[in-house]
Amino acid sequence: MDPAHLPRRTFLRGAAGLAVVGAGLLLPHTAQAATAPRIYSCAEWGARPPADPLTTLDHPADRILIHHIACPNSTDYSLEHAFQVARDDQHDHMDNNGWSDTGQHFTVSRGGYRLEGRHGSLDALKSGTTMIQGAHCPGQNTNAIGIENEGTYTSVEPPQAQWDSLVVFCAYICRQYGIDVEEIKGHRDFYNTECPGDRLYAKLPQLRAEVSMQVAHQRAQLAGRQ
Repeated sequence: MDPAHLPRRTFLRGAAGLAVVGAGLLLPHTAQAATAPRIYSCAEWGARPPADPLTTLDHPADRILIHHIACPNSTDYSLEHAFQVARDDQHDHMDNNGWSDTGQHFTVSRGGYRLEGRHGSLDALKSGTTMIQGAHCPGQNTNAIGIENEGTYTSVEPPQAQWDSLVVFCAYICRQYGIDVEEIKGHRDFYNTECPGDRLYAKLPQLRAEVSMQVAHQRAQLAGRQ
């Protein structure tokens, strides 16, 4: 089974020294941080180099913004297709929008594959202390991690594989950056847009709840090891 489709609990590792405080507020990562879920890098999916130097910000992110690409709801759930979605999105952002690179930090395909979007975002996430300045939402590009979800979710919900992958991914990002789950928001919360679609936006409370469950599961694992 590909790591993108592992059960949500499998990426969490009961590491000594991890602390969870408050209702979903996670302390930044330590040397014994939870094992990262599989995230395909820009090099792996064949990204073009950025047109201009990107900015690394010397602080962690404090929010996650959920987007949808507003592209067709493909039934091709393969890794090859996920890579093509990432390439198409980058071409659109660079060639049509005139941006330096893909606007969002990460992408989740309908098949559940997680991919780095903007160059450097994966290394910054692993560090837990820096972030790459994005181009996914005016006013939020210096503090929020943008996650694009392949598809259009105005009248349908995302497939289960994509949803499960997104839950795992958001939990990991919250863990790495110390983000409160209540700071998992939608694009439309900060910009006049339909993104991430009515149906996906309506599921954000569920997303926050399921990410909180990941936190609770991890805390239980840690308590059992003490």
